[in-house]
Amino acid sequence: MTRSDGYLLDNRQNEAGRRFDAFATLFDPTTFRHVEKLGIAPGWRCWEVGAGGTSVVSWLAERVGPSGKVLATDIDASLLGAVARPPVEVRVHDVGAEEPPGDGFDLVHARLVLVHVPDRDRALRSMVQALRPGGMLLIEDADPALQPLICPDEYGPEQRLANRLRQGFRSLLADRGADLSYGRKLPRLLREAGLREVEADAYFPVTSPACTALEAATVRQIRDRLVTAGLATDEEIDQHLANVEAGTMDLTTAPMISAWGRKA
Repeated sequence: MTRSDGYLLDNRQNEAGRRFDAFATLFDPTTFRHVEKLGIAPGWRCWEVGAGGTSVVSWLAERVGPSGKVLATDIDASLLGAVARPPVEVRVHDVGAEEPPGDGFDLVHARLVLVHVPDRDRALRSMVQALRPGGMLLIEDADPALQPLICPDEYGPEQRLANRLRQGFRSLLADRGADLSYGRKLPRLLREAGLREVEADAYFPVTSPACTALEAATVRQIRDRLVTAGLATDEEIDQHLANVEAGTMDLTTAPMISAWGRKA
């Protein structure tokens, strides 16, 4: 995440922890599978960019062990205090505006971060610069424009309302500089950055309790912004939250595209 007064999803808001828990449930298995494939081992030095929550940081710390290092950075490190002990170092850092916080990393990883960073090109260069020769970069980001709906099966008024509110959320993100088609660009951007052996895949949950929890937390977190922008009324948001809590809608997320490559 980048330092910006306009950032839509503040880590200090009450719902942020619920969102991170939902992200962990939805996406940690995919992230861990990719990192295992990249060969993580005891002694590795890892930089977790825009860490936000603690689940990935804790898992990396277990894999690298006491001989390794995990540097967890974010513009708001308020949720990372619980893991701030060796081999984890926590640091406040803006990847889109500051120099890399170190170099010689075996792995640099960012998940659902760069889509929000205004200077994404600089952030990507910074992460590549921080790698050792032969080090691995894994970037995982959403592509809301590729699949813009929260309810792909729009068969009734509840689903239509949900999709309209999701369109409002996407408008708020775009107004703050988010690139809603960033995920699909990752393979090309990694190649253009000079990385080798670039590969990518995507994960797209169609329905799950975590998708439901994520939607409820996200809408509560942005409801004032939606109302202020004239994108929804309080009554519509209350109705949508009641529909979500009823658990009868199939809610999804934007596809998360994972791309990885090796520094020459």
